[in-house]
Amino acid sequence: MKRLHLFEVMDQDWCPQAVRDALTDYLEFVSSATKPYGPIVPVLAEALRRTGARRILDLGSGSAGPWFWLQPILAEIGLNLTVCLTDRYPNPSVTAMVNHKADGTISYHPEPVDATCVPGELTGFRTLFLVFHHLRPNEAGAVLRDAVRRRQGIAVFEGTERSVVGFLVMWLAPLMVLILSPLIRPFRWSRLFWTYVIPLVPLITLFDGVVSSLRTYSPEELHQLTSEIGSNDYQWEIGSLKIPRSPIPITYLIGIPL
Repeated sequence: MKRLHLFEVMDQDWCPQAVRDALTDYLEFVSSATKPYGPIVPVLAEALRRTGARRILDLGSGSAGPWFWLQPILAEIGLNLTVCLTDRYPNPSVTAMVNHKADGTISYHPEPVDATCVPGELTGFRTLFLVFHHLRPNEAGAVLRDAVRRRQGIAVFEGTERSVVGFLVMWLAPLMVLILSPLIRPFRWSRLFWTYVIPLVPLITLFDGVVSSLRTYSPEELHQLTSEIGSNDYQWEIGSLKIPRSPIPITYLIGIPL
């Protein structure tokens, strides 16, 4: 199945902030409840040990991503990390909540951050969860080259797959949005309005989910991206990990400076 870089509504500047926030809140809720990235812990831990990193710079964090449950798991195995969350469209309410709630180990950078050109003052081992498929090949390559230029380790994790199964799974998303939205905290009336009164959230979740599947890079395409960087002092590892009770694996790409 050929990769198609169609547009996702949540990526567009014209997407209403309240709708984007409801979408990222839903994705964060599902991630926290199901912990689909659990299988990546050994792979990520090994990369962190090899680089000696003690700080994570998470790119495209949305509503915080998996780090509130992932950081304590890594701490249990001896990796005491601080985490800086960033996003191209930071949600002010989420930023304030994270910076108020966290004990200093996790913070949210309040200014927009472009993953293809990260400000020099933002250092740390870079992670991207469910972000890479949003990028065109030239942008994805730019993200990797920027990490190489700054001599930072980088790990990319994708929980979507460009396959018939990956495509069909996305059709369950609108039903899950309708069932789970009242459980998401913090409570927002705007989330209920855009879910049940004008059901943009379930419809966009379906549309963007299908498009995400069609945009996801295969391991072969990730190999092609890394081969085009032309750096001999980085080691790249690309593979996939089985998720328990899920037909879709996690595809990963890890780059480590030698």
